Amino acid sequence: MGEGTLFSAGDKAPNDATYIEDGVNSFHQGIQNPQKVKLSKGQRFPDNTNHERKWKRMGH
Repeated sequence: MGEGTLFSAGDKAPNDATYIEDGVNSFHQGIQNPQKVKLSKGQRFPDNTNHERKWKRMGH
């Protein structure tokens, strides 16, 4: 049950999926133009736009 799990740059993707940047304040303010990346299982997450952001699976 990986729902809500956040990943850091360099982590390996647990599943084939599209991931989107999420941030500390995204719930209240939203992220303008967040990065999106499509990864296959085992691929590493790229660097985020800034140090406060993480990756999360889209649609969850």
